[in-house]
Amino acid sequence: MSRSWERMVQKNTSQLNKQLKKQGKPSLYASKGTATADIFRGRNFVLPVTLVALAAIYVLLGLASQQQVMNTSLTWIVVGLYILLAIVIFLRRPFLKVDKNSVSTIKFNRDRRLTADQIAKIKVGAGSVVIELKGSKGKNGKTSKGGNWVFTKLINRYDTVAMGERLERFANTFDIPFEK
Repeated sequence: MSRSWERMVQKNTSQLNKQLKKQGKPSLYASKGTATADIFRGRNFVLPVTLVALAAIYVLLGLASQQQVMNTSLTWIVVGLYILLAIVIFLRRPFLKVDKNSVSTIKFNRDRRLTADQIAKIKVGAGSVVIELKGSKGKNGKTSKGGNWVFTKLINRYDTVAMGERLERFANTFDIPFEK
């Protein structure tokens, strides 16, 4: 089925289940929306710690300078914004979502999605998972390739063992080369 057809079926199924629930009857169809998707969440520590360290350096340099060129309130506003950005980045957790026929993650503040035919190879190593993309023909006829997707335990605290097991099943399903 196409994705638009699947979305329409899911929408109608959820509407029917809501109506049956209001009437006190058991639901006829179970929703299949996220039952097949596995989500692996990480936690970003490196960038928030770096931003807080930069804010501390900015405060120290502002206090150590003898000249009052900059307004002190502006200094504290900048330091506060650095810390606020660090908190936002820390609370926004990176993820890898493995659906039945695609994988998705967030990159550059946008949700990115790869279908099985866009993946060249999946490599699982000690503490890292790499999803290599296939090259695509650009306007000038040259093959251009986007950056590979890399998920590490060191930087983003992913559970790479569980991710590797799930991606191995995904690779076996769609005959994608898999390296361990």
